[in-house]
Amino acid sequence: MNITVALNFLKKLEKNNNREWFADNKPEYEKALKEVKGLFNEVYSGMQVHDEFEKMKVFRIYRDVRFSKNKQPYKTNFGAAFHRVKPRLRGGYYLQIQPGNSFIATGFWSPEKEDLLRIRKEFEMDDQEVRDIISNPKLQSVWGELQGEELKTAPRDFDKTHPAIDLIKKKQFIFSKQFTDAEVIAEGFAQKVSDDFKTIRPFFDYMSDVLTTDLNGVSLIKD
Repeated sequence: MNITVALNFLKKLEKNNNREWFADNKPEYEKALKEVKGLFNEVYSGMQVHDEFEKMKVFRIYRDVRFSKNKQPYKTNFGAAFHRVKPRLRGGYYLQIQPGNSFIATGFWSPEKEDLLRIRKEFEMDDQEVRDIISNPKLQSVWGELQGEELKTAPRDFDKTHPAIDLIKKKQFIFSKQFTDAEVIAEGFAQKVSDDFKTIRPFFDYMSDVLTTDLNGVSLIKD
């Protein structure tokens, strides 16, 4: 799926981010949106071969500027999120298309308070399994290191000298990968994204197991 029209539209929108220009160029926007939705659907189809999903969400280009200092009315990217089947399968996927800033991201952006505590308790009890997963050469060749915001010190009721404190302090558990514009418009890009997402499954399988069981391994999912 070639998305050259979408990239070109976004480049022009970045220089003309106002309602008058957007209205005058609405037909080009519609064409760009159709093009990029085709890409998102192609990625989604490829991912359904190796994962289970509730839905795909394509984000609107219109910005909510009510509480923002940035009053530009439009985003300068197209984005889609791919939601796995909850509560059994945890973690999420995201694809963003933007000239010079296209990327994929995956993981846990904003875990619920209870989920974050459960994850930290697991790391406190045993961090070796997750370390083995995130240091796997195949995963790292695609995603690099685990990213995300973290606390400056140990969270309440956790020992700041614990061997797993580097993981326990984390508030987010994210991996991301950038793509050049040339890569985005290259043949096979959708399959490349799907394949890259597939490599994160060991991490998702681990985290899903943690978040659906207690520390004794008893399922928390009600029938």
